[in-house]
Amino acid sequence: MDIDGGAAAAEGSTRQVQVRFVTKLKPPYRAPPVSISIPANLTRFRLSALVNNLLQSANADWKQEPFDFLIDDELVRMSLEEFLLAKGISAEKVLEIEYIKAVAPRKQEEPSLHDDWVSAVDGSDDGYILTGCYDGLGRIWRAAGVCSHILDGHSGPVTSVCVLKPKASESVVDRIVATASKDRTLRLWKFGAQESLDQPNKIRAFKILRGHTAAVQSIAAEPSGDMVCSGSWDCSINLWSGNASDTESGLVSVKKRKKDGEDEEPQSEGEALSTLVGHTQCVSSVTWPQRGTIFSASWDHSIRRWDVETGKDSLSIFCGKVINCLDIGGESSALIAAGGSDPVLRIWDPRKPGTLSPIFQFSSHNSWISSCKWHHKSWFHLVSASYDGKVMLWDLRTAWPLAVLDTHKDKVLCADWWKDDSVVSGGADSKLCISSGILVQ
Repeated sequence: MDIDGGAAAAEGSTRQVQVRFVTKLKPPYRAPPVSISIPANLTRFRLSALVNNLLQSANADWKQEPFDFLIDDELVRMSLEEFLLAKGISAEKVLEIEYIKAVAPRKQEEPSLHDDWVSAVDGSDDGYILTGCYDGLGRIWRAAGVCSHILDGHSGPVTSVCVLKPKASESVVDRIVATASKDRTLRLWKFGAQESLDQPNKIRAFKILRGHTAAVQSIAAEPSGDMVCSGSWDCSINLWSGNASDTESGLVSVKKRKKDGEDEEPQSEGEALSTLVGHTQCVSSVTWPQRGTIFSASWDHSIRRWDVETGKDSLSIFCGKVINCLDIGGESSALIAAGGSDPVLRIWDPRKPGTLSPIFQFSSHNSWISSCKWHHKSWFHLVSASYDGKVMLWDLRTAWPLAVLDTHKDKVLCADWWKDDSVVSGGADSKLCISSGILVQ
């Protein structure tokens, strides 16, 4: 069957290949499973148009949808002819091509303006976005341009933020978040998740965590929300209680303050419960993917995996570059993604022999990589941000970015996923940008 006769005629004597389009998508996304003849020089954009034509022929109400294409579980990022030649695949038999929804934003929200660099973002709670800014404030955003709370208290730029997941036994009304700053402290904040406000509500921290002797660069919460860890320019990683109670260990003082004649919630100060020592330069990034395991990255060119109970590092990977960011995810939540002082995003699999060498390297950025984050529901997808002003979406099944988001006008300092289908990013242009409608399967 030759369904693309017009295209074939236009291509003249272009070589033809027999293909069958298949998908795991549910109706109405399923094209007829018939073999058709198409020009071999079609790229994914024209393949997408072809599949849309097939779907529209079966459904008059069909609306155009961008698709990507897989052959032998690898994304096609060149013409069919070039792909088959590069992979040594015969075109003499019917070629089975799987199509999936393209992973790219369908909408750019209006930027949310800050007063200085947006240095940190956390989108792990579907109900809000948490940002940190060089003006020393944290902010809670319910949507693009809708700021509900301002976290006021740090005396230096906020460098990192994280959401503490609520426990099943706790009220779903209150949310707890943490911020870290160049003022050498961490602060814990509590706010009402269901509050409806016409103006942003300025709140102060209920706990200040002191113990680092230099700027705090990165923080991460333990999965249950019980603890927080922090990496600092003093080369150490501190572990802290994230408990909102005033009775836990590490508490050293309680302060009260009057506001409009009424007592505010007490503000306590806490000390580190333990310290992990081993890095020789700034600990630039920490993540806490499992209860007993912390990963850290440093300007000393190393990535380390720590046993929380023993305080010892059980894995060290040296990559020869300053490392700015890392995250754990991908297949079985076991892959390490990291970026640093070159344009290369690197992926390691510590489960395999010879883990000192990355299993993937992505090189499309033009400057230092400032942030990387796995999609928590996908084995393949992650996002990266760079000082080149771009945010890129990646799939491990191709060496080229799925999408390049050019919404910032200066260095991009942070990025994260939000609501599973959006990417949030902050930069030196003082903007929080939200790119939505990203369909990750």
